[in-house]
Amino acid sequence: MSGDEQHQVTSDGGLQRKVKNRQLQMIAFGSCIGTGLFLGSAESISYAGPAVLLTFLIVGFIVYLLMRMLGEMAVAHPVSGSFAAYAREFIGPRAGFITGWNWWFTTIVVGMIELTAMGTFLDFWFPDIPHWLTALVTLVVVMLVNAARVSVFAEAEYWLSLFKVIALILMIILGVVLVLGLGPEPAVGFGNLFVHGGFFPNGASGVLFSLVAVTFTFGGIMSIGTAAGETEHPEKTIPRAVNSVIWRILVFYIGGMSVILLLAPWDEQDISASPFVRVLSSVGIDSAAHLLNLVILVAVASVCNTMTYSGSRMLRDLARNGQASSFFAATTKKGLPLRALLFNGSLMGIVVFMNYFFEGRVFAILLAIIVGSELITWAAVCFAHLNFRKTHPDVSFRAPWYPVANWICAGFFILVLVLMAFLPDYRTGLFALIGWVIALSIIWALKPKSRA
Repeated sequence: MSGDEQHQVTSDGGLQRKVKNRQLQMIAFGSCIGTGLFLGSAESISYAGPAVLLTFLIVGFIVYLLMRMLGEMAVAHPVSGSFAAYAREFIGPRAGFITGWNWWFTTIVVGMIELTAMGTFLDFWFPDIPHWLTALVTLVVVMLVNAARVSVFAEAEYWLSLFKVIALILMIILGVVLVLGLGPEPAVGFGNLFVHGGFFPNGASGVLFSLVAVTFTFGGIMSIGTAAGETEHPEKTIPRAVNSVIWRILVFYIGGMSVILLLAPWDEQDISASPFVRVLSSVGIDSAAHLLNLVILVAVASVCNTMTYSGSRMLRDLARNGQASSFFAATTKKGLPLRALLFNGSLMGIVVFMNYFFEGRVFAILLAIIVGSELITWAAVCFAHLNFRKTHPDVSFRAPWYPVANWICAGFFILVLVLMAFLPDYRTGLFALIGWVIALSIIWALKPKSRA
């Protein structure tokens, strides 16, 4: 077997390159079409009204720049540690330690958010089923999928994501039909974008404050990086997946939000329910609302599935680099980091008890915490790429507008942190972020032997 062939069979220290191009594409889809879009978007609308479309364009542009930076580094160094490995190598061991543990923490909390959201969406049909029970059942199913070979996980994620992508496209098409009056019903028109206070009902400040909520919507998209270590032909598949981000943003985020805002007044949204399902019900298409709610449940399970996968790979990478217990570095003969997976699953299971004792309040608490931790990951990608390009000037897949794009992204991070301080619902998350970084820095200082 040649060196190139061997490289395609195995990855860093026991993982196997079994994730195909079509599967990586869908993992990229699956990581960003979930609770943030289907439920969190209602909060974004409440801040900015129809102008939230501009907010999605702004944050989408930032995410595109970051994904190109991540893609450039991932093509050159396709490892499962992804942005933590890049932060460790191109910023420093301390940065790698903080970034790796932060992403691990992010996957656990996002997993908890998705498990909690399952109960919220099931309330549409079964309001009497306790949320802790739906969280438990979902967690067990996701763990079983992840405990199989990576190819099983990737195939499951492919079909889960394909299902919700097709459904979302059909909903957007249905929205266009209703808006333009191409069916038997009269045209809804574009009035809802400009009445009820106009396109900017809350002014520029509304657009600014909505940046925080919209940032959460895009958070899981970085999980594509942790699949790089198990991807076939990363030099080809990673650029394809990264380049698809821009049209994915336009179609699913801008298209989906436009349908919501066109079909129903923005100020009649309920932040405790999915605006997608509510809009379909409000225009009298109950059957489509029921079908879409099923799609949303699939989307939530899909994101939880991806976060579970990504978190176990990150914990394993930390262990392999001396920044977590070596116990978690082991892989099975199937190339599965089973110990890391089971440990993460047990921590995610805490949300079952949280929903038992605090049902109805868990989602808001976790959402406030996760925005700040997402910014750490994004900042790590941004600044690692700054140093990466200095030592890799001749890369095959180049991020655009270096280094101006990096400083634009840095300015965006600072703006979001400042806005979090002014929003009561997110102020807790800002304090949690500061405390989390301080705690990780102290742990690093107290355990110098963990340095890679």
